[in-house]
Amino acid sequence: MYTSSPFKAALLGAALALTSVAQSAVADTVRVIRSNTESALNVPMNRAVVVESEVPFAELSIANPSIADISSLSDRTIYVLGKTPGTTTLTILDGNGQLITNVDVRVAPDLTEFKERLRQILPDERIEVRSANDGIVLSGTVSGTAKMQRALDLAQRYAPERVSNLMTVGGVQQVMLKVRFAEMQRSVSKALRSSVSLNGLVLDDDLGISSETGTWLDGANTLGQPVTVTPGSEGGVLFGFTSGGLEVGILLEALESKGVVRTLAEPNLTALSGQEAKFLAGGEYPVPVSQEDGQISVEFKPFGVELNFIPRVIDKDLINLELEAAVSALDPDNGIDLGAIRIDGFSRRETSTTVELRDGESFAIAGLLQDDFRDLNGQVPWLGDIPVLGALFRSAEYQRAQSELVIIITPHLVTPTRGEALALPTDRVKLPTESDLFLFGRVTGDSRQLRGAAGEVAKQDFNGSYGYVMD
Repeated sequence: MYTSSPFKAALLGAALALTSVAQSAVADTVRVIRSNTESALNVPMNRAVVVESEVPFAELSIANPSIADISSLSDRTIYVLGKTPGTTTLTILDGNGQLITNVDVRVAPDLTEFKERLRQILPDERIEVRSANDGIVLSGTVSGTAKMQRALDLAQRYAPERVSNLMTVGGVQQVMLKVRFAEMQRSVSKALRSSVSLNGLVLDDDLGISSETGTWLDGANTLGQPVTVTPGSEGGVLFGFTSGGLEVGILLEALESKGVVRTLAEPNLTALSGQEAKFLAGGEYPVPVSQEDGQISVEFKPFGVELNFIPRVIDKDLINLELEAAVSALDPDNGIDLGAIRIDGFSRRETSTTVELRDGESFAIAGLLQDDFRDLNGQVPWLGDIPVLGALFRSAEYQRAQSELVIIITPHLVTPTRGEALALPTDRVKLPTESDLFLFGRVTGDSRQLRGAAGEVAKQDFNGSYGYVMD
């Protein structure tokens, strides 16, 4: 269809006029009010706050009734009760339904009561308490982890699962643990033994009789063998006489042995509070292990001085120690032979415990006193009961072993120091010069001259006598 230009211009003008009228009608009936918050209100949980308005209001509205509850006391007074932590909006309208204001209502845990309880429980701690959103933020410095945990437990009662911990533990938080293993072993054994032998011609016939009493502590017995001094005997007397064609031999043997063994180890180890530290001074022993397919593999078993511990600084100088300590060594006497392979046994002293003690205090965490006694009295039947002469057919032996073990621990709170203040074992010994070694036979030179604490330690050098010395 063909339309002239003046007609199209008229239609366009009418359309624009109708659009303008429609927009004017909408603007007259709908007015958009921006929900800008003009004020904020902080309400403690389970507490009420009374709010006064400068102008009379006719209607109140709360966005989330589960966070706060409201009621009007008059046309200018509002009663607001905090229920659960959170943020909601309180809307206040006048009699014409016009917006007076929007109020941000922030319900938070009751920090006033919490601060008071915190000061009562931890009066000497500098802990700052703040609210953040619907939780509690704790900051500051405390003297120990135990007091930090008390503050966190108390905060959880006021804001469950909404506590932020920004506190730090002050003071020294590194612990050096000194462990002393001391063991003494003493053994003594004594034995008195007699043997009689007869040899010669009796009634024109050869006669040979040998009798030995006692089995010794190692179970050896040579009954029926010629009378000889037993190897290992500390003393033996052999005498005899001849009567006609009969030779009589009498052997008296005595054995007495004593021994003392001293074992001492002092491992030291430093760790940060709450962190595990491990120490091993020794080696690893190969042990063959049979596999399911019949093959033999090798596993290495550690031995020596072992120390594992976790220190926790609880309160200032109070330290909680969770530790494992052991001293082990190869024991060939308890080994086994598997064909061409010899596997040695291990002697081991270990302890595992948890204790609490203060800086510098010592604790004997383990002790053992062992006393083994064994005796044996043997005789030839009937002959040993003969008065006087019966002593030649009797033997008496006994052995006694005693051991005592003590493990003592001592923790120390430590801080780093400058490197020159520390001494090494190598500082105590200086390599000899050629003239010292070849002309004077010295295997070490003069001790190095050090200052301070390192010099004091270096004075304890390795010069002097050595070897097996008895005072």
